[in-house]
Amino acid sequence: MRSVLLLVGRDWFALPMAAFQEVVADPVVTALPAAPPTVRGLFNVRGQIIPLLDTGVLLGLGPLPGCSFAAVVQSRYGPAGLATTGAPEPAELAWRVGPAHGKGTVAAYAAGERIAVLLDPMVLLAPADVAAES
Repeated sequence: MRSVLLLVGRDWFALPMAAFQEVVADPVVTALPAAPPTVRGLFNVRGQIIPLLDTGVLLGLGPLPGCSFAAVVQSRYGPAGLATTGAPEPAELAWRVGPAHGKGTVAAYAAGERIAVLLDPMVLLAPADVAAES
């Protein structure tokens, strides 16, 4: 399965290529003071204002210390940016190597010499979970 690998902290996650739109390096983020911890702020992509979400918080891994890249994905509510700690990379998921545990995860797959957990962006980016006060 064609996918895009995201580095979140020290862990690798994969997005289906069909959900992925583009990568933004060093997004300029405007913070939203009253936003929940999952929302790092907003950033502009060619005139479109997109929320930047803390992928670590969404996955229950804790807040990311920084955001070098944003992977823009399509959700059922429009585009959203997922904060990553490294540049997203295209990859082919070879075979399933185990189950995944956690909301928005599907299973663990071999991706070259890495193991990546496949994400389901429609589940991961459900409005109730994005707005939750984690």
